[in-house]
Amino acid sequence: MSGLLLEALEAPGAAPALSTPEDGAPLDYGGLASVVDELAGRLRTLGIERGDRVAFALPPGPELVELLLAVSSLGAAAAPLNPAYAEPEFAFYLEDLAPRALLLPAGELEAARAAAGPGTTVVDVSPAAGGAAALAVEGRELVSTPGSAAPEPDDVALLLHTSGTTSRPKQVPLRHRNLVASARSIAAHYRLEADDVSYCAMPLFHVHGIVASCLAQLFAGGTVVVPRRVASTRFWRQLVDHGVTWYSASPTFHSMLLERAPGELPAGTRLRFVRSCSSALGPAQLARMEAYLGVPVLEAYGMTEASHEMASNPLPPGRRVPGSVGVATGAEIAVVGAGGAPVPEGGAGEVVVRGPGVMDGYLANPEANAEAFYGDWFRTGDWGTLEDGYLRLIGRIKEIINRGGEKVSPAEVEEVLLRHPAVREAVVYPIEDEKYGQVVGGAVVLGSAASADEIVAYCREQVAAFKVPSVLHLVETIPRTPTGKLQRPRMAVHFGDG
Repeated sequence: MSGLLLEALEAPGAAPALSTPEDGAPLDYGGLASVVDELAGRLRTLGIERGDRVAFALPPGPELVELLLAVSSLGAAAAPLNPAYAEPEFAFYLEDLAPRALLLPAGELEAARAAAGPGTTVVDVSPAAGGAAALAVEGRELVSTPGSAAPEPDDVALLLHTSGTTSRPKQVPLRHRNLVASARSIAAHYRLEADDVSYCAMPLFHVHGIVASCLAQLFAGGTVVVPRRVASTRFWRQLVDHGVTWYSASPTFHSMLLERAPGELPAGTRLRFVRSCSSALGPAQLARMEAYLGVPVLEAYGMTEASHEMASNPLPPGRRVPGSVGVATGAEIAVVGAGGAPVPEGGAGEVVVRGPGVMDGYLANPEANAEAFYGDWFRTGDWGTLEDGYLRLIGRIKEIINRGGEKVSPAEVEEVLLRHPAVREAVVYPIEDEKYGQVVGGAVVLGSAASADEIVAYCREQVAAFKVPSVLHLVETIPRTPTGKLQRPRMAVHFGDG
């Protein structure tokens, strides 16, 4: 094995590689390889070579996958950005990345165009169903330039930023060898084969969608369904039409799908499991999902710095543990105390991880790297316990609420709130308090009628008094990042408690 992403194009057999519901005929592996080669040649015309960076902010669709592979085939780093960013956000990321080129949908995203620096060539991308997208600069279409330089396993293939929920976003360089190791580990853990069909529900500017939904299935030789628009009204029909055998998403997306699902699972569905990652999946939601879907729902644990997955519950006959993110997959996991000293089995501490998918370090950030590692163990910043090989997460260390010396896990209280039959979504966060230092705040989205007092009373029956929210808001929506993560430190200000 060479440890290069291009190995994903070498799958034998006749299974389609990419299928886009809106485009008609799928693209087979040979066709995908040809498209990637053509796109790489067009990018080579711009002088893009090993060590360069290519940013893109594109809508959902197969072009994201094809361009990621094309950029990485040149030994350059692909840096996908959220197309929904405002101009100041684009300005930050583009200044930080200093890309050689910025790929944008033709004639769109003025905010990104305005933010591009003078050293960045803006490239217009026009999709071409079943073929290579047209690339143009100032109206001039790029033609392919031949070349033979190949990437190396240590070349950075994907350059992402941390979510920045508690600090300034940091650049995470993921090398070919990191991504290949992670994709192969995911494929092995879920026993993916050429007959499997993944539905890419998560954004392809995020490691969850790129590595789990897409690369893992390509390395297994199967098919990835890449819709141009993910909508719950189409989702259930598309599962049947494309023979989808599994999909992975955040709990928020799973919840949205269930709310708008048909009364019964559509006949002809081929699902064999469903995966949940990117934030905690409550046991009650897991039970509702399994009751409707009739297949195992497997909660997993991933981070950008680890090329996504670090742990997951196993498929049957393996033991699945609700409330746990499962066993280590393709990595070593430990729980440690101060200074990195191991804690007794079942004891609480910081979760650390090491393995071939874990980054070597943040880019050009020695201070962050000094704090991020105990030797070769990466510090996740998550508080958890490890017992009988199964990892349970208690919460982010920086997000644990300290109420007068009593430590409160927001995730624990959220789980209790979600067990209330009227509550559809919940968030728990710290509120600064003169007497206690911090008190517990909360907000819930209701699925049926209930008062805040009723929900607080329910909570008092389930947990100690110091864990019960002092303030509980009934809201229409809970703000999240584009990938479904809670930005807990900002909640008090958002809800007027700060």
